[in-house]
Amino acid sequence: MDIPAPGGRTASAVEQSTIRKISLRIVPFVALMFFINFLDRTAIGFAAPNGLEADLALSAAQFGFASGVFFIGYILLEVPSNLALHKFGARVWLARIMITWGIVSLLFTWVQSYPQLVGLRFLLGVAEAGFFPGAILFLSMWVPARHRGKMLALFYLAQPLTNVIGAPLAGWLMSHDAALGLEGWRFMFLCVSVPAIVVGLLCLVVLKDKPSQAGWLTAEEVTWLETELATENAGKAGSDHAKGGLKIAFGSGRVWMLALVYFGFIYGLYALSFFLPTIIDGFQEQFGTTFDLFQKGLITAIPYVPAAIALWFWSRDASRRGLRTWHIVIPAVAGGVSIPLALYMGSPAATIAVVAVTAMAIFAALPNFWTVPTRFLTGAAAAAGVALINTLGNMAGFAAPYVTGAVADWTGGYQVPMFIVGFFMLLSAVLMAVLARRGRTGDIPAAPAHEKAEAPA
Repeated sequence: MDIPAPGGRTASAVEQSTIRKISLRIVPFVALMFFINFLDRTAIGFAAPNGLEADLALSAAQFGFASGVFFIGYILLEVPSNLALHKFGARVWLARIMITWGIVSLLFTWVQSYPQLVGLRFLLGVAEAGFFPGAILFLSMWVPARHRGKMLALFYLAQPLTNVIGAPLAGWLMSHDAALGLEGWRFMFLCVSVPAIVVGLLCLVVLKDKPSQAGWLTAEEVTWLETELATENAGKAGSDHAKGGLKIAFGSGRVWMLALVYFGFIYGLYALSFFLPTIIDGFQEQFGTTFDLFQKGLITAIPYVPAAIALWFWSRDASRRGLRTWHIVIPAVAGGVSIPLALYMGSPAATIAVVAVTAMAIFAALPNFWTVPTRFLTGAAAAAGVALINTLGNMAGFAAPYVTGAVADWTGGYQVPMFIVGFFMLLSAVLMAVLARRGRTGDIPAAPAHEKAEAPA
C-alpha cells in the first residue's frame, strides 16, 4: 500500500524496499571506509600529547604545520582524483585510494624526525585525495535526491563515531608501550593503519558501480532506481550547471560560495579534532586534574556522542520538512558562538560541555550541506563541483591546525585561536544566508516518509 508523503507524493513498495536495501548494503560499508579514513587522518592528534611531540621535539606550530600539510597534497590531487573516479568507476578508484593511504599511514610507525613527519603527512594527503568527495558522488549516483539527506546522515555518522570509538581506542593502544618493541604512539599508528588496506581490498568485492550490477536488487528495483536517477539527471541537463563539466563547475559562483561556507565548517572541525586532545592534556595544569591515557581518550570522545545524536535527528528533520537554509545557518551560529567560550569555563566538565555544543553544531550541518551541490550539478560537472567545494573547503584543514598552533605559541594559550574558529563559523552562517536571500541554495523537497511527517516550514 502506498504511503502518503508531503506534497502529495507516495512512497511505493518498490521504492521503500530499494532504499532500505541501499541503506543496509551500501551506506554502512562506505561509512566504515569513512570511519577508517577520518581515524587515520586524525591519529596524529591523539599521538601528539602522548609521546609524538616529545619524541620528535615538536613545537605547537610545528605540530600544527605537520597536521595541516596533509591538506596540501590532498588539495593538489582532489579534483583530478574525482574526475578519475567518474571515468574509471567508484569501486576500483575508492579501493585504490584506501590501499595506498593505508600503506602510507603504516609508515608513521617508524617516523624519526620532523621533516619525515611532514613528508609522510603530505604523502598521506596525496594518497587520500578524492576519497571524501568520491564517496559523496558515489552515494549520489545510487540515491535519489529526496532520500539523499538520510543516506548522507547515515554516512556522516561515521565521523563523530570515529572520535567516540577511536579516541578511547587510541588511548588504549597507546597505553601498550613497548608492544612489538614500539613506543605506545607508534603502536597505535600501526594498529589503525592495517584496516585501511584490508577494507580497501574488500571494496573491490562489496561495491558496485551501478544498480544493474547489484545482485541484491530485484529487476523491478533496478528499473525503478535507474529510471528515478535518469529522470533527475534529465531535469538537471537543461541547466547550464550540468554542461561543460570542469569548466562549468569552476565558473559557477554558487559553487565558489558553497566552498567558502564549507571552509568555515572544516576550519572548526579540524581545529577541534587536532587540538582537543592537547587542550584536555592541559587540564592538569589549568585545573589540577590528572588523567591516564585511556581516561583522556574517553574525555576526548564525550563531545562526539551528542554530536552523533544531533547529526541524526537534525538530518531527519531536514528530510521530513525538506532542506531549509536554517538547517545549515543555525548550527553555524551555534558553533561560532560556543567554541570561543569553551576555554573560559571554570572546570573540565563545563569546558567539555561547551565543546560538545560546537561538535553538535558542526556535525548537524555537514550532511545537510552536502545535499545542496548535487541538486544542481550532474555528471562530470557534479564530480568536478563536489571536488572543488571539498578542495577549497579543505584548505581550512591546513589553515586551522597551522594557525591554531602558531597563534597558541604566540599568545601562550588557545583562547585567541578559538575566537578565530568562531569567526569562520559565523562567516559560514552569513554566506549561507546570502545565498538563500538570492534564492540560490537549491532547497530540497521532503522525502516520502514511512511515518507521519511534519509539514514544510
